[in-house]
Amino acid sequence: MQRNTGNHYHPVSVGLHWLTLLLIVAVYVLIELRGLYPKGSDAREAMKQWHAMLGLAVFSLVFVRVAVLRLLPAPPITPEPRAWQRLLATAVHLALYVFLIAMPLLGWLVLSAKGKPIPFFGLDLPALVAPDKALAHDVEEIHEWIGTLGYYLIGLHATAGLFHHYIVGDDTLRRMLPRRAPRPAE
Repeated sequence: MQRNTGNHYHPVSVGLHWLTLLLIVAVYVLIELRGLYPKGSDAREAMKQWHAMLGLAVFSLVFVRVAVLRLLPAPPITPEPRAWQRLLATAVHLALYVFLIAMPLLGWLVLSAKGKPIPFFGLDLPALVAPDKALAHDVEEIHEWIGTLGYYLIGLHATAGLFHHYIVGDDTLRRMLPRRAPRPAE
């Protein structure tokens, strides 16, 4: 696989980044909109099932992203940010990866503790624990609380990219944008 060149992420890294975002948006939209339908309705249950499957897809994708990042390290930012900015960026990225791993695992644990199937695109994944109503309730509250925190974490990440682009004027954001195809010569 070709390494990152210049000050731009490899197209695979860019694609994985934006695919992850699309999946996360879908996961949030599904769980937020489920309330439009009555409990037990087919539409509500389908939304919950897709929420779980797409959450587990994010979980799977995280490990692909980590492997790609090991093969294709992040290109440098130009001009180089200050040490405190690099430290803060590292902390936010680490928090995002923990979020992307913890949330699907917590969701899987909730379904397991509720004694429900864990759907994954035609597969039923094994339960992580035996049914336990109290555990399901407690873990579901944690899952929801971290989910709310996720809005802020994702917002911080996006705001930082925009801040770097429009205020600092470095190439932090441009490194992760898809490259435009060159225009054909006339």
